[in-house]
Amino acid sequence: MLKTMFVAFAAAAAFALPLAAGAGNTAQEEQNKKTVVDFYDKAINKKDFEAARAHLGPRYIQHNPRAADGAEGLKGFIDVLKAKFPQYRSEFKRVFADGDYVVVHVFNVPEPGHRGRAIMDIFRLENGKIVEHWDVAQDVPEKAANDNTMF
Repeated sequence: MLKTMFVAFAAAAAFALPLAAGAGNTAQEEQNKKTVVDFYDKAINKKDFEAARAHLGPRYIQHNPRAADGAEGLKGFIDVLKAKFPQYRSEFKRVFADGDYVVVHVFNVPEPGHRGRAIMDIFRLENGKIVEHWDVAQDVPEKAANDNTMF
C-alpha cells in the first residue's frame, strides 16, 4: 500500500497544478478536486459536519492516528475543533489530482498569533465520494535553515 501511495503522490507531484488550473486533468479528476476542496472547506474552515458529510462515501477510512474511522470519527474531530479551536482555518495553496487520489497542500493556522503549519492531506475517492484520508503536517518554524518558504 505504501508503494502504491508513493507512486500516486509522485504522479500527482509531477502534474502539480494550482487550484484554478485544469490543464492535464481529466473531467473526473477536476470533479474530484472540487469535491475534496468543498469537503475540506466545510469540515475544517466552516466546521459544518452535516455539509461535509454529503461528500463521504459509505465508509471513511482514517489514517490519522488521532482520529477515528467513519463519519462519526469526522464528527468528533469537528466537534473538538469547534470547542477548542473555533478560529482554526486552512488556506489552500495547491491541489493535485491523479485518478481517484486528491492531494491538498494547505497553510493551517489553529488560532490567531500561531505561526501555523504546512499540511498535506491525501484523499481517495470512489464513485465521486471520499472514502479514505491520510495527512502529514509540520509546524512553520520561527527560523528556517534556508530562505525558501514552506509554500
